[in-house]
Amino acid sequence: MAIDETSFAHVVDRLAIEAVLVRYATLIDTKQFDGLREVFSADAVVDYTSAGGIKGSLAEVSAWLATVLAPFTVVQHLVANFAIEIDGDRARSVCYFHNPMGLPGPDGTVSIFWCGGRYIDELVRTPEGWRSCHRVDEGQDLHGLPTPSPSSHRD
Repeated sequence: MAIDETSFAHVVDRLAIEAVLVRYATLIDTKQFDGLREVFSADAVVDYTSAGGIKGSLAEVSAWLATVLAPFTVVQHLVANFAIEIDGDRARSVCYFHNPMGLPGPDGTVSIFWCGGRYIDELVRTPEGWRSCHRVDEGQDLHGLPTPSPSSHRD
């Protein structure tokens, strides 16, 4: 049986899933890592290994994000090109991200670099709404990454 992508229920689910994906970006950019429980299920697995990060539970990933993003004064995640497939109470989403980041230097200037890629999510409908139960951050590009100056190294 074909899914009617124009049905009211399908459109509502699609918009709710898009809202979850945008909510993630907002929470990361505002460094509200405890709020990620509004995006991920309690048993979620999140994989940032393509970006040099970790793969782990929501608690592990939230703590890691709080540590690695602490030095950044500019964090902006833009998500777009939502490809969402809904099958009952489960869904799969692929969306693109573009992420400018700013890192302050010792002289007070901020170096901006950009990364981008795709978020690949498996989602499940819960009593609280749609949540990602598995995410892969598939980094595809990185441009302008600042290199530490020799004086910033510590022995």
